[in-house]
Amino acid sequence: MKNILFILFSFLTFHQFYAQQDLDSLLDNEMTNTPEIAYATFKGTRIINGHSIETRKEGILEFMISHRFGNVNTGLYELFGLDQSNIRFGLEYAASDDLTFAIGRSSFEKTYDSYVKYRLFHQQKGDRNFPVGITLFGSATYRTLKDFEPEKEPSFSEKITYTSQILIARKFSPSFSLQIMPTYIHFNYVPTKSDQNNLFALGVGTRVKVSNRISINAEYYYNFNPFESLDTYNSIALGIDIETGGHVFQIMITNSRPMIEKGFIAETTGNFFDGDIRMGFNISRAFQLKNKKIPNK
Repeated sequence: MKNILFILFSFLTFHQFYAQQDLDSLLDNEMTNTPEIAYATFKGTRIINGHSIETRKEGILEFMISHRFGNVNTGLYELFGLDQSNIRFGLEYAASDDLTFAIGRSSFEKTYDSYVKYRLFHQQKGDRNFPVGITLFGSATYRTLKDFEPEKEPSFSEKITYTSQILIARKFSPSFSLQIMPTYIHFNYVPTKSDQNNLFALGVGTRVKVSNRISINAEYYYNFNPFESLDTYNSIALGIDIETGGHVFQIMITNSRPMIEKGFIAETTGNFFDGDIRMGFNISRAFQLKNKKIPNK
């Protein structure tokens, strides 16, 4: 009887040991396959002038003020550009974690703009491995500046311009992110018949994190077919992001006066390397309008 009990005890112990090993193996596999999503590829919804892939959490309303001064090379008489001012106010609302709607108004050409931004894919590891994050962006602008003769006023539709972008970014490490921005812009109205209505551009932006609250950003847009009738240049910008609680403060230098896509990509008239550099800033404040429901346990 003792021998039988010893054999039975040994069998149960052996079986329990291997059952525990199998359970541990299953748990390890489950942990390995759990998606690891890359968050905070950029500090805010803007790299500098252009959009980042980031979208706000559901229910957040963000109020953004963008400001660009005049050219630094105007000298002391214009206080190195500080006497001049261009400004944009914007409201951005996150209908979901991945979907944002926005409206804004710029002093540049007295333009109203609206946009939709949708987070299509998240960069993640695990069972659903995806190497980059992808966000879709589409905007429409309406120009109200009265710089025409009354009898030659453009129609309502001629004052509208559309922009579409695919924002593709990868967070290579906690300190370094890179984004490319293929861009298509359609002008319903162009300066002359020699100018094309459809413009194509490619943007590149990067972020280098230097502390928990500060990062250095850079941004460049190459315009493949600029307007022939205008003396335009590619948009260049360098900036610093500072996160302070509920808002992100961005300080930058750029050769672009406009603060909306169709403007700084297609209508930048300053040459960065000739000293046509403007100082500016973006500041945003987020308000939580909708609290997420906590599921019942």
